[in-house]
Amino acid sequence: MSFLRQYLPILVWGRSYNRQALSNDLVAAVIVTIMLIPQSLAYAMLAGLPPEVGIYASIAPIVLYAVFGTSRALAVGPVAVVSLLTASAIGQVAEQGTAGYAVAALTLAFLSGGFLVLLGLLRLGFLANFLSHPVIAGFITASGLLIATSQVKHILGIQASGHSLIELLVSLVSHLGEVNLPTLAIGLSVIGFLFWVRSGLNPLLQRIGIAPGLAGVLTKTGPVVAVGLSTLLTWAFALPESGVKIVGAVPQSLPPLTLPGFSPDLLQSLLLPAILISIIGFVESVSVAQTLAAKKRQRIDPDQELIGLGAANIGAAFTGGYPVTGGFARSVVNFDAGAETPAAGAFTALGLAIAALALTPLIYYLPNATLAATIVVAVLSLVDFSILKKTWRYSRADFTAVAATILLTLTLGVEIGVASGVAISVLLHLYKTSRPHVAEVGLVPGTQHFRNINRHDVTTDPQLLTLRVDESLYFVNARFLEDLIQSRVTEGCAIRHVVLMMSAVNEVDYSALESLEAVNSRLKDMGVGLHFSEVKGPVMDKLKSTHLLQDLNGAIYLAQYDAWTNLSTSSPPAGRAAE
Repeated sequence: MSFLRQYLPILVWGRSYNRQALSNDLVAAVIVTIMLIPQSLAYAMLAGLPPEVGIYASIAPIVLYAVFGTSRALAVGPVAVVSLLTASAIGQVAEQGTAGYAVAALTLAFLSGGFLVLLGLLRLGFLANFLSHPVIAGFITASGLLIATSQVKHILGIQASGHSLIELLVSLVSHLGEVNLPTLAIGLSVIGFLFWVRSGLNPLLQRIGIAPGLAGVLTKTGPVVAVGLSTLLTWAFALPESGVKIVGAVPQSLPPLTLPGFSPDLLQSLLLPAILISIIGFVESVSVAQTLAAKKRQRIDPDQELIGLGAANIGAAFTGGYPVTGGFARSVVNFDAGAETPAAGAFTALGLAIAALALTPLIYYLPNATLAATIVVAVLSLVDFSILKKTWRYSRADFTAVAATILLTLTLGVEIGVASGVAISVLLHLYKTSRPHVAEVGLVPGTQHFRNINRHDVTTDPQLLTLRVDESLYFVNARFLEDLIQSRVTEGCAIRHVVLMMSAVNEVDYSALESLEAVNSRLKDMGVGLHFSEVKGPVMDKLKSTHLLQDLNGAIYLAQYDAWTNLSTSSPPAGRAAE
């Protein structure tokens, strides 16, 4: 039974489900459903898919996540960045508007879901840690700019294309003479209205006596109001006859049963994009889930989250959707609305199913400019150039990684940008650990503590060199330590003993072992002893299985103070008698 509870979290929270939780989940579901209807339509358009696909991708995936996911508040569905990545990936294998384009979207969701489930079953959730937070912030900022720029064509009512910021801007400028004024008026009006709703509506409602909670709920309905008003005006004034592009007929049905494509060429073309989408989606989703869980002292299981998101994507592949993940905005709304369990997501799916059956005729006259304006307002909140200032002040290496990710994403496209982000994250880690902090330490007078000689007034011995290694030793940095010791123990110097203080070393791999053996051999030839102090138990267990300790030209000390007492020629410190 514990095995089932591990992989089916619904068996855990479902046992304690009660009437109060049901009431809270229903209220949250109504609010999130209202928010998701225009958002799902908009993100489907961003992905280059028919608007109903956004609703389809928000039904089965939510239900499957409710069964397999561990977050009580995460709302799964289409999100801006994943929609942009989807458009970029499938746009290279099929033409937008064709059956092949839709099949490619299903296939991408299937590959992404399968990859996520595989990572989850193998308990490899830690791999997401290879994407540093500064790099993710840089990628999301650049993606937000690309997404907003890509929607300008719908607000202007012109044709434009491109995968990079430069291509998009050049295309937009070349078609400026074709601007449709009614479309532009709708787009700018909706953008202005939505920005005002975000900043001004809530305070206004509270000033006229509406309770803060209700005012917050009404504020969230801003996009729905914009959709309703713009649709009504477009119909009333017959704006399609003036060139205003509209959504048109939307199938009035539940999500269909679909099959992804299994062509070897298609699978090969979409495999890498699917992996990148999976990683980005998982990082965004698990970050939101952990933040919301911490507020209620709950916990999530990252490995099970992989399975939950994987199941959601596989569900999207077989129900006419495209890749999905946990969205920040909808999850926060779900949390703030009082969602108690993942059942709120299931109720949201039910609300969207009803909308797909009954409400789609009402959006026939919905202008594309309204959906584009909704996307622009939503994604501009993702743009945060302050990360450049923050990383510049704190770490030039992190600044370089962020700046490179932003620049590459804007100039070469999202796929190269995210791939570069992954590569930069890994290279940044390798660079930082290739030059570990190694401090020469001395005894703090009157104590048994040892500190960096460059930071503290400490006692040293010219014949004793003590180096505190502040990093695990592995193939990337092993040679650095070897060269450092070689540079300190030169011909003619007074050093007779070298002590490696290993209190911060958690691992010594085989390359580092060979490097330590080389150091030991070299020091032995020079008549200098090599000693270790404060070696951790697991590290000592591994060293005991090698020849290093048998051939060691020195001793191993439990504490650095013991090494000092036995090897130093200096007078005993004043605090020694108190030992």
